[in-house]
Amino acid sequence: MDAQSIFNHLAAKLGDSVYDFTTTATKDPYFKVKPERWLDVARVLRDDPELRFDFCNNITAVDWPKLSRIDVVYHFWSYGKAHAIVVKAELPRDKPQIPSVVSLWNAADWNEREQYDLMGVEFLGHPDLRRIMMPDDWPGHPLRKDYKEAESYRGMPTTRPNTMDLLPMFDKATPEQRKENNDE
Repeated sequence: MDAQSIFNHLAAKLGDSVYDFTTTATKDPYFKVKPERWLDVARVLRDDPELRFDFCNNITAVDWPKLSRIDVVYHFWSYGKAHAIVVKAELPRDKPQIPSVVSLWNAADWNEREQYDLMGVEFLGHPDLRRIMMPDDWPGHPLRKDYKEAESYRGMPTTRPNTMDLLPMFDKATPEQRKENNDE
């Protein structure tokens, strides 16, 4: 089943819970889903005999500060049907929340935790929603476009010098001087 047929099948079953099917200017066709209806749509994606999306490949998020929005992007694959689809949910940036799909696809577990940690998306109903990459007390969400990293964390610097600046032969040396240093 191609992406347009998948969208049409879902729209026939779920009405305006799914909308805005897009194929232009994108590698992967996708459609959008209303966040409050996400679990209903996800169940149909997994359980409908025509669709049978049995694998959640990836969950990621895109920060749109100028639009005050974070998009959560889901990639699904059906092994039995050999088809794929991408689903996007638009969330308000100040409180990005969407139901967890861990109960439907176990593979969503760490993907949701990663987006929670790095982008601040809260997956409601997740069985163990906590940071996965950053320390528990890390301030903010490092992949948000307006994130400002602190100079230190628990007394340790969070940045390091450029290694090229540490090499004396490259310190303000001209190309001729560098060549001389390499010849010695």
